[in-house]
Amino acid sequence: MLKEERHQVILNEVALHNRILLTDISEVLNVSVDTVRRDVIYLDAEKKLQKVHGGAISLGFANTTGDQDQVYALSKKTKIAEKALRLLKNGNVIIIHGGTTCLELARLIPSKMSLTCFTLSLPVAMELSKKPKLEVVLIGGTLAKESLIASGGNAIHNLSKIKVDYSFLGTGYVDPIHGLTEFDWESVQVKKAVVHAAKNPVLLTISEKLNSRNRYQTCELNDIATMITELDPDDALLNDFRIAGLNLY
Repeated sequence: MLKEERHQVILNEVALHNRILLTDISEVLNVSVDTVRRDVIYLDAEKKLQKVHGGAISLGFANTTGDQDQVYALSKKTKIAEKALRLLKNGNVIIIHGGTTCLELARLIPSKMSLTCFTLSLPVAMELSKKPKLEVVLIGGTLAKESLIASGGNAIHNLSKIKVDYSFLGTGYVDPIHGLTEFDWESVQVKKAVVHAAKNPVLLTISEKLNSRNRYQTCELNDIATMITELDPDDALLNDFRIAGLNLY
């Protein structure tokens, strides 16, 4: 595979999943980890992604400036957020985890809506704080410098003490058999707590992530009440998820 082709694969993977590991990409490309590391260093210098220890993250995921031009598949994520809003009514207590699709949901909550919103994400909290009728509760923990999302034991403990109407979260990978998975063990533990803290956990995911799997399981598919994609709920791509019993929006 030519260097330019490798670069495009790396950029596609990091855009889709927000974060990637060098070891995973080396397997996808069938090249050494050192080769992938050199590619990532080059792409970082070209300002096409951000190199982090052991991998890379998308510029949209690392974005703290509010610049939406860097967000991958923004129109799809906006459509997902618009659908998610239909679930909400005044007086609901919710959790919005973090990531680009969750941030779109926070942006779109109407100023006149009255909610109590828990979040682990500084960007989400900042967006929610602009809404005059929202009560915003920031759940603390160890802050990831790339995503500005709290994790660790303190965050998990705090989540275990609440029960909300809806929790909204994204995922790197989702599969009808293996459920929600990630490559980061600590992130999985926090997302488990987000799922368990809600009467109705809601997965927000673009359809490109469907039928994909990674190392660590966040939860079984039947632990999720609802999955929202940009697709029509009757789309054939969702058949396996429909058969699994998910509510689809």
